[in-house]
Amino acid sequence: MDHLTRLMERYPALAEMEAGIRQAYEMIRDSYEKGGKLLVCGNGGSAADSDHIVGELMKGFYKQRKLLAEEKIRFGEQGEKLQGALPAIALTQHGALSTAFLNDVDPEMVFAQQVYGYGREGDVFLGLSTSGNSVNVISAAKVAASKGLKVITMTGKDGGMLKGLSDVCLVVPAQGAADVQELHLPIYHALCAMLEDYFFPGE
Repeated sequence: MDHLTRLMERYPALAEMEAGIRQAYEMIRDSYEKGGKLLVCGNGGSAADSDHIVGELMKGFYKQRKLLAEEKIRFGEQGEKLQGALPAIALTQHGALSTAFLNDVDPEMVFAQQVYGYGREGDVFLGLSTSGNSVNVISAAKVAASKGLKVITMTGKDGGMLKGLSDVCLVVPAQGAADVQELHLPIYHALCAMLEDYFFPGE
């Protein structure tokens, strides 16, 4: 059973989101195939989710992602312990940069500055906001679009302002922040697993 089918069976409330989730997967997959990367951000619990997503992409999730024989030779004994990685950066994890920028410049632009610095055309920006109205995520989405990144967002309620700024907006059928985050997790787990299966098919 593929991961998206399993997600739909386990969470019937997400059935109407299947096409959007597949589109988000294809957007990230296509970026990775062309050498792109994923930039992820959110606030509070969504910041934790951002870190979680990066963790599932940058190391083995369901699979061990062992290096190919030629790579193991290149990296010597370290090659036995390295795992295949899908490049992803959590914009929530740079404390010195973030606090300096929010103190010296503008707290609402703290993620946008990082998108400006890290982002390249063809990359993907993934913004998480339970309301869809987090100002710092909105600013980052706008900068991402201006730089030629694809914009994927995960929200709840009615999608908020992020819905109109996104190439794909995954609006879960929930209202309260905790309920929204509970539905975000299985979606991003499925996306990470789908990407892992595609790029590491031999295990």
